[in-house]
Amino acid sequence: LAIMVSHKEFAGAGKKPGLQVWRIENLDLKPVPQALHGSFFTGDAYLLLFTTSAPSYNVHMWLGDSCSQDESGAAAIFSTQLDDFLGGGPVQYRELQNSESNTFLGYFKSGIKYQRGGVASGFQHVVTNDMSVKRLLHLKGRRAIRATEVDMSWNSFNKGDCFIVDLGQHIYQWCGSECNRFERLKASELGIDIRDNERNGRAKLHMVEEGEEPAEIIEALGPKTTIAPSTVDDEKVDTSNRKKGALYMISDASGSMKVSAVAPSSPFKQAMLSPEECYILDNGVDKNIFVWKGPKANKAERRAAMSAGQQFIKDKGYSNKTQIQVLPAGAETTLFKQFFFNWMDKDETTGPTKAYTIGRIAKVDQVPFDASSLHSNKAMAAQHGMVDDGKGKVQIWRVEGEKVPVDPSAYGHFYGGDCYLILYSYRLGGREQHIIYTWQGLKCTQDELAASAFLTVKLDDSMGGSPVQVRVTQGQEPPHLMSLFQGKPMIIHSGGTSRKGGQSHSGSTRLFNIRQSSSSATRAVEVEEVSASSLNTNDVFVLKSPNALYVWRGVGASDEEMEAAKYVVDFLGGSAKHVSEGSEPGDFWAALGGKKDYQTSKSLQNMVNAPRLFGCSNKTGRLTVEEVPGDFTQSDLATDDVMLLDTWDQIFLWVGNEANAEEKTGAPKIAKDYVESDPSGRRGLPITTIKQGAEPPTFTGWFQAWESKMWEMDPLDRIRARFQR
Repeated sequence: LAIMVSHKEFAGAGKKPGLQVWRIENLDLKPVPQALHGSFFTGDAYLLLFTTSAPSYNVHMWLGDSCSQDESGAAAIFSTQLDDFLGGGPVQYRELQNSESNTFLGYFKSGIKYQRGGVASGFQHVVTNDMSVKRLLHLKGRRAIRATEVDMSWNSFNKGDCFIVDLGQHIYQWCGSECNRFERLKASELGIDIRDNERNGRAKLHMVEEGEEPAEIIEALGPKTTIAPSTVDDEKVDTSNRKKGALYMISDASGSMKVSAVAPSSPFKQAMLSPEECYILDNGVDKNIFVWKGPKANKAERRAAMSAGQQFIKDKGYSNKTQIQVLPAGAETTLFKQFFFNWMDKDETTGPTKAYTIGRIAKVDQVPFDASSLHSNKAMAAQHGMVDDGKGKVQIWRVEGEKVPVDPSAYGHFYGGDCYLILYSYRLGGREQHIIYTWQGLKCTQDELAASAFLTVKLDDSMGGSPVQVRVTQGQEPPHLMSLFQGKPMIIHSGGTSRKGGQSHSGSTRLFNIRQSSSSATRAVEVEEVSASSLNTNDVFVLKSPNALYVWRGVGASDEEMEAAKYVVDFLGGSAKHVSEGSEPGDFWAALGGKKDYQTSKSLQNMVNAPRLFGCSNKTGRLTVEEVPGDFTQSDLATDDVMLLDTWDQIFLWVGNEANAEEKTGAPKIAKDYVESDPSGRRGLPITTIKQGAEPPTFTGWFQAWESKMWEMDPLDRIRARFQR
């Protein structure tokens, strides 16, 4: 057995939150100064450790395109030793130049720089005031910026990208004539980063347009030749790959590794992971492999997890750019959990999933709901999806080709055969604000669905286009919509319609499930299948049979749920018998068609997922979706794109003022495809569309320190002001 060695560099490893970076030099570890984090020599291998305040740890080994076998081997050994030193708790990543994980890219918000050379050719990581630098960097990317050192020649340029001509004392950001605003903005951040960190703030930064190059650039690059046209990224990102996963069990990883298939395709069940074993989740078609280490698997097998992953990639013939994540139980990443159907995090996890994270790294504890502080506490408003307490003005129409007003006495009742438009108006900061909820029943016709979408747009236009639009599918109502009925529950009928005489003769036996949301609004949903297996120990149920009416109270149910049951009983008519879980009379079970097993475990805190932000852009000539790495901030919202924010139980589409028509019309379809291709099987989530400048607190609360005046000044002018120091 290998003797456990601990490198002297590990003594300070993981002691405080933040990033530590080491380069492999002569098969040893040498720290990289903080000012140079984000700069990588392509001939070298690196080890990185990111520590959160929890603490939890991410260990990354990064391999340059031209690093040697020996260096990559040493990086793998140090990675395993560091993992051991930190008790086997870190998530381990294998990162390859140009194919890094989003987690890794998120540490370097202003971008990553790839420099030619490496240890072997005498290149050192030192902060110099050496002003004799001459290099040309080619910048690519809209969300994750990568700057690659290229030949110092006009042949390296193209019209569609930004380049940095770095001449030491002067740094020029050159913008091609076809390069767009957001890319210029991101390039500027990288230029500022080079000036402030690599040059200690001693260099001057200049913005140069194609065709207006100053003499210094011509002197450095020679007489200007024809600039090549912009190149289209041919990396076609196929979203259908996201959902393809297979699960394998590893045995004897430390000897002659064998893998056996557990399940051929996702979503998987959490119970498939036995704590005694290690598993590989194969999403190789999307260049991802996950190795999960069972807490009771033998030590040798857990230590060999990374090499098992590498072996698996070889055996499968996958691209050597395939990402590997090694995960100990309890520290599973969102990317891994999304392949499982309804993953539950145990309450006792200490990994990064324990606290509610806004962004990936800043920890924000789960905030209990308190209606009185909604306006001041944006993070709470966002977590619970509440813009206010629901006491504003409500108007409801039913969709029948045109919109027909619903009688206010029937407000709160929604029928599965209908579509409804609900206009909610409230005051915020002295201005009137509006939300249009488009509620779509599961049994309404295609025509009604199309009409509901058309009428929503018409209503939105008639109000000047400022309302927030929320599309809601029956049974997936957001908490705010549930709170509009002044203390009454929202009652959802599985079918029928609220048109005169259209309440289709409801079945002789009906079952309603009553549940309270995190913001304490209640909803009563008619259950399609009247059966004892539909009961749930955490809820209240109302059961109507031809000859009796029951209110059943589960052990974990709340008084508010019991209170809501009264409204359902009133609607169904008759006097109800109260039944407590565990002491049900025989005729109660008979009305349900016999006694059966049902959900009796206390609701585990369902998994709390970090929100994720994506950009939808057709700037490359094709509409693509790309995740924003790291802790996203308001300035990641590209004003010339449509952005998609996924907060797990709902999706927001944010429409930038300069987004083009194709992005605006294509984004709702992308949001729908995004949800439907979700490996975890989430479906029918509410999709909320909001416009730049009219963001409700349910959206802004996911961003730390939201600035409502941010876009009053052009973001490019704002960043240019940072050029002149």
